[in-house]
Amino acid sequence: MSGIPWDTALAVFGLAVSGAAAVWEFTLVGRKLLGYRVQMDTTAQDAAAAPYAGVLQQMQHNGTSLRDPSFVLLRIENSGRAPIVEDDYLAPDGARAGIRVSFRGRRVVGMVVTELSRSELGSFFTPDDHGPGSPQQVPGLGVSDGLIELPKVKLNRRDHYKVLAVLEREEDFREQAFPDPEVVGGIVGGVRRGRMRKTEYYPFAAKPVRALLVVLVLVLIGESLFMLLRSDPEPAPLDCARGTLTLSGSTAFAPVLREAARQYEKACPDARIPLSDRTFQGSVPGLSALAAAGKKAGLTGSQGLGDRLAFSDGPKSEDGRPQLLPRPVALSLFTLVVNPDAGVKDLSRKQVRDIYAGKITNWNQVKGNNVPIHLVSRNPGSGTRTTLEHQVLGGTSLPAATVSDCASLTAAEPGRCEVADTETLLDTVASTPGALGHSEVGAATAQDGVEEVRIDGYPATLEGADEGAYPYWQTEFAYTYGEPPADSMAAGFLRYLADEVGKDIIRSHGDRPCSELAKPLLCRPS
Repeated sequence: MSGIPWDTALAVFGLAVSGAAAVWEFTLVGRKLLGYRVQMDTTAQDAAAAPYAGVLQQMQHNGTSLRDPSFVLLRIENSGRAPIVEDDYLAPDGARAGIRVSFRGRRVVGMVVTELSRSELGSFFTPDDHGPGSPQQVPGLGVSDGLIELPKVKLNRRDHYKVLAVLEREEDFREQAFPDPEVVGGIVGGVRRGRMRKTEYYPFAAKPVRALLVVLVLVLIGESLFMLLRSDPEPAPLDCARGTLTLSGSTAFAPVLREAARQYEKACPDARIPLSDRTFQGSVPGLSALAAAGKKAGLTGSQGLGDRLAFSDGPKSEDGRPQLLPRPVALSLFTLVVNPDAGVKDLSRKQVRDIYAGKITNWNQVKGNNVPIHLVSRNPGSGTRTTLEHQVLGGTSLPAATVSDCASLTAAEPGRCEVADTETLLDTVASTPGALGHSEVGAATAQDGVEEVRIDGYPATLEGADEGAYPYWQTEFAYTYGEPPADSMAAGFLRYLADEVGKDIIRSHGDRPCSELAKPLLCRPS
């Protein structure tokens, strides 16, 4: 090892092992993954030893006994960590089927879909009603000879359904054993180029991951022994400071700050960052609170406030408060969100502007469902609202609210209401048919009952912002009152956000640290 300490070598090895496990579990396995399992594939002859098995061999179709009947039970499942929607299936435009199951040497006599993980999945297998006397058909679901077609079913994480098929041997098929069913399907952006793959059930974790975990445990035991033998105590991180820090500002960036505050307190025993439901009230109220605290403290000259930070979606307005100093922290993505009842997943920028201008008041005007549009917006001073006005609506302010309480929106007439924070906005959109709102991407992705809306066909991605195709983004700034002392809580927490741990937290919420961009001080898409 030529001078490299054993504890350092073990730490590096442990990081490599844990990194490999993370890459496997979250990169190879954790992305979108459409999988299947063949849970049963047996013939009536295979079951001959069981009581009453003769009933299986006597099965008939249209009055004729089946030739060597067999039975197949397939489980179709979302094996990844991301939801799968209809647009994710790799299929030609207009095709209703997303998965095809073929049985070489066998003809499908009948099939049934069973064991839905959620009752809501039943709507994908409900026949279209074309009136009395019309054939009842399920779009995308069909059977022809040796082929079963399955529709494009929306599957949340861990969702599944099962398909039970009864088959008979084809007359000209002479092989003794039937080949395994061939399941063909794929999704956009999935594992292994999106191809559907055969999955296995692991009660705890995949075999490679279990092996890596065993190695990691051994490494941690060795590292612990070295730590116990060391006589000198481990110093606190250089970013640690002593005292209490008050945070305020952006509700969109609040999830990042809450997690960073918890991790900072764990790393720094003498640091306190109290948080409550009212800690983050919006960008403008946060800046106002910071300015008021600095004024109350009576700071003059080069003195700075060391126990407060305010975060803003975008730079402050020119409001005569030169004491508030900005520091770019992250590039944040925002998105429009809609209640699924609207029936819309993509809007052009012109359509968005016409909606907020009141020219479009029903979703059927943009090829959606016949549902009035209800606009749910943040209160004035919100960074997501200001960014929406400047970068999506072309500088046009939002119209006045029609009701003071979102619960007063009527199902028959369009309207607009305002709420104080992102969480309330997302809950309101999810519970209000026809509602359209705006949110930070990470919070929208984690919210049930809402769908993200593409703008001009582009989803809310950092790549889209970099290429100039996606317009709804903003730079997240941290503001201090003057220059905080180097040993203050404010300075320490800012350094923490800029180091590797803080950048990992920022990235985990879908944002990009400014230090990773081509021009960190500008912190804008490249």
